[in-house]
Amino acid sequence: MLITIADVLNANEVAAARAALDAAEWVDGKVTAGYQAQGVKENLQLPEGHPTAVKLGEMVLAALARSKVFMSAALPLRVFPPMFNRYTGGGHFGTHVDTAIRAMASTGQRIRTDVSATLFLSKPEEYDGGELIVEDTYGVHQVKLPAGHMVLYPATSLHRVNPVTRGARVASFFWVQSMIRSDGDRTLLYDLDTAIQRLAVDSPGNPVGVQLTGVYHNLLRRWAEM
Repeated sequence: MLITIADVLNANEVAAARAALDAAEWVDGKVTAGYQAQGVKENLQLPEGHPTAVKLGEMVLAALARSKVFMSAALPLRVFPPMFNRYTGGGHFGTHVDTAIRAMASTGQRIRTDVSATLFLSKPEEYDGGELIVEDTYGVHQVKLPAGHMVLYPATSLHRVNPVTRGARVASFFWVQSMIRSDGDRTLLYDLDTAIQRLAVDSPGNPVGVQLTGVYHNLLRRWAEM
């Protein structure tokens, strides 16, 4: 399931993040790339544990906790601390699949990367290129979102970032270990939750809503890993 979420960060939060990131010292993005990805990755990153990354990561995590759509779509068990990257001057990231298991630099705790996330911090008109291209069983999807918007997609997907030929593409990226390992099962639960919420608005008090809610929680109880 590929889903975009609008306004994860508001305009003030985006502006604060950009000011902090524009003043930060970046390093070669290859420092966190796997063996195969190193050959196709050309970008800049903030190092894990960098004070600016930690502070802005906390802001992103707080925003995710407020997002009902994120919670419903990702069903997060653990979230990898948000990281930050910058593409400019032809920078790109060739086709790859994200590493299946990642260790958090601060604690060493490992998480399984079920869901990948990119939170855009540059306005689309600030740069040319830089589209996130995600391939799945339904075809090839091109993503370039307004600042503050985010895309979620299965970490199992082949994906790439097109070369940035003008300006700078700045974003936060991270991974989620979901309570629901299977993307297909997460999609079913998301669709069911969306239908329940819509029914509550269109037909308040309808007893069918209670039945569907019971089905949702029984499926969650059956499939969840804790």
